[in-house]
Amino acid sequence: MPNPFHLAFPVHDLEASRAFYGGLLGCPEGRSSDQWIDFDLYGHQIVAHLSQAAKDPGPTNAVDGHDVPVPHFGVVLDMDEWKALADTLRAAGVEFVIEPYVRFEGQPGEQATMFFRDPSGNALEFKAFADRSKLFEK
Repeated sequence: MPNPFHLAFPVHDLEASRAFYGGLLGCPEGRSSDQWIDFDLYGHQIVAHLSQAAKDPGPTNAVDGHDVPVPHFGVVLDMDEWKALADTLRAAGVEFVIEPYVRFEGQPGEQATMFFRDPSGNALEFKAFADRSKLFEK
């Protein structure tokens, strides 16, 4: 297994985060306290830290005709996993920042992508490549 990354991020409500990351996204829960929760996001450690600071939606950057939220985080999935997650999110009524679609069609970086926010406004992107070996191809 490649080295997992670790990401700590602010949330306003731990129970809403538990329902979103643990319930909707299916991330197993690790250690927790009354101030934070560890989640296993596809083998990576993400930590939701309780913070009452207001969350500004933040800037965006134009990519393939869409306003991509910055910052954001997520995972590159296999195409079947990506499609299943998109279906799960649609069925749950998740509002997409950028609806699931394929960008850079016909180019070396062609990828399926989708953007959405957690209950605290943190932006997530999940993507998939038909050929993952093209992940860093120019």
